[in-house]
Amino acid sequence: MRPAILHRLLALSLSMMAPLAAVEAGEVENLRLWAAPDHARLVFDLASPTQAKVFSLDNPRRLVIDLDDSRMRADLDGLDLTGSAISRIRSGVREGSDLRVVLDLEREVAPRHFVLAPNNQYGHRLVVDLEYPGESAVEDPIDPIEAMIREQEIAAKRAQAQVDLGGRAVVPEPEAVVQPAQPHPKRDIIIAIDAGHGGEDPGAIGPSGTREKDVVLQIAKRLQQRVNAAEGFRAVMIRDSDYYVGLRQRTHIAREQKADFFVSIHADAFHSPRPNGSSVFALSQRGATSETAQWLAASENKADLIGGVDGNLSLKDKDEVLRGVLLDLTMTATLNDSLSIGGRVLDRMGRVNRLHKPRVEQAGFVVLKSPDIPSLLVETGFISNPQEERRLLDPAHQEKMAQAIFAGVEEHFRTNPPPASLLAWQRDNGRSTAGNEYRIQPGDTLSEIASRHDVPVRRLKQANELNGDVIRVGQVLRIPRS
Repeated sequence: MRPAILHRLLALSLSMMAPLAAVEAGEVENLRLWAAPDHARLVFDLASPTQAKVFSLDNPRRLVIDLDDSRMRADLDGLDLTGSAISRIRSGVREGSDLRVVLDLEREVAPRHFVLAPNNQYGHRLVVDLEYPGESAVEDPIDPIEAMIREQEIAAKRAQAQVDLGGRAVVPEPEAVVQPAQPHPKRDIIIAIDAGHGGEDPGAIGPSGTREKDVVLQIAKRLQQRVNAAEGFRAVMIRDSDYYVGLRQRTHIAREQKADFFVSIHADAFHSPRPNGSSVFALSQRGATSETAQWLAASENKADLIGGVDGNLSLKDKDEVLRGVLLDLTMTATLNDSLSIGGRVLDRMGRVNRLHKPRVEQAGFVVLKSPDIPSLLVETGFISNPQEERRLLDPAHQEKMAQAIFAGVEEHFRTNPPPASLLAWQRDNGRSTAGNEYRIQPGDTLSEIASRHDVPVRRLKQANELNGDVIRVGQVLRIPRS
């Protein structure tokens, strides 16, 4: 071959490789930002894997993100910074070929960053989380006094569960119990409402492009309004706008807020457009009860991988928060409550939508693994079904779905109110006491009541799920028979 031809072929080959080399140099194609009450998440969409270094500077407060051999292609001015700790984002070239991005901050943050490999929704990503020290993940956190009362109830329930299941409750009997009856706290029953997915995790996508994260947040907000409008109930939103919360973090927030019940709302999809109808799931200690349940559990649990949380998400995990949960007798009692509430919710949902299964199903959803809180995952419908996708977008249908969920929950708690709740006070003051019951009067003490009825204090506590010595005026105690 002639030298001239070889030269032209070499030049052509190099020209074809030039765009590839430019891409491989690293480009920030897009920036996405989500603001939550306790953190903000900034995601860099990258054309190729890039090494990053993140560090803080003071006076003024800034966060610096250096990316090796990269250039900025994203529109920084078009990024909405509302609700985040970031007041401005700027970028520039560093050392000839590297990229420096500077975040001007309005408050102290604790940064962390990690990279994510491509998946079926996104390419290479650099995720920078700005966590706000001391901030709560919810807008209206529980009052410390309410939290203390709730902790006493949880401890009592655990002790009673151990007795019911043949164990021995550890309830030390004091030498003298002289604490007089306290005013009834009439506390609200706290319902934790979890809108599935969020932020960079859109969840399932319907045939018309409807995103699961959007419709379930709309239903969750309608449910929040229903709960807060009911006397004796208060809602806690796990997320109240478009940002991602890790699966274990969702249950952690519910437990931190001392929730009495946790409901996670979804509108999932299947690999076929044919399945339709609503479903209710409780935790399964042995796996899913149907093929569809198993498939849904696997897809939901993988959401943490999209959100940047790595690890084993099966029931066999060794997470510190969940270690030993499945061996704890409390979990059995909690699961029984979950199934009971689930049955009521399913019955109500069946009045507004077709049911996919006529019973409460059980699957290994990570968000259901809370040891002390009855928990359900509600599939409001299959977003992969064109007809149900349209219904899920209908505000009237969303309202009916929220009403059905709360109706089932409310029915359960009116029948089984927590001892310190307003509903328990209303129940106790609306009934006459039977021969084996005693209504507590001002000045009463637990030891006096036990002595008056010739019952050991310990047995009186166990019969009424009391973990401490605090009793309430107007509370009705069940007197165990000798």
